[in-house]
Amino acid sequence: MELNKILPLIIADKALHSKWLNTLSLMENTGARKISASEDPLTVTYIILKHAAEEHRHAFYLKKQIEKTGGEMCPTYAPEFLLAPAYSKFYLNQLDIQVSRYLKHALKLTGKELRFAAYLLVTYSIEVRADELYPIYQDALENASSKVNVKSIILEEEGHLEEMISQLKKFSPQWEEHAKIAVDYESRLFADWVNALSGDLALPN
Repeated sequence: MELNKILPLIIADKALHSKWLNTLSLMENTGARKISASEDPLTVTYIILKHAAEEHRHAFYLKKQIEKTGGEMCPTYAPEFLLAPAYSKFYLNQLDIQVSRYLKHALKLTGKELRFAAYLLVTYSIEVRADELYPIYQDALENASSKVNVKSIILEEEGHLEEMISQLKKFSPQWEEHAKIAVDYESRLFADWVNALSGDLALPN
């Protein structure tokens, strides 16, 4: 089942909506931690620091929005407070692994060069996804007259995508070719995640 059909069902159920927001918070926090882990202690840039800080803030903001659902508070990222917990926790990790393998094979990168290139491509593909996911979610929230709002995240994610493209252009003249590979990996993982969400809700895929 497609995400735009799943979201109204999630929003209509307070407990599910709380877990959904907590799941998004987990994924934003995972992304922020991955960005920080990729940093070189000497050459880390303003853009990378800004991006990590904003992803951490998104994780906090989404966690705070749980209060508006009227559901349970989801105090931690333990499996019982998440939707599709296994897929949600390993989605970004698996994407990182697949992109890193590609870069090792295609560009023969190692060490900090590999970590930085993986950061660029993984983050780019995630920002492409965020630019699609959050507007769909916001539309569903407005249709349901929900108090939850993610407009501020939408604006910042749009800026992140522009920043990633700027960095990728400096990274390689063939950046679009490499980015397409990363986006293809992400698309398959995202489809698996949506199917896992459907399974959690006992919906047909």
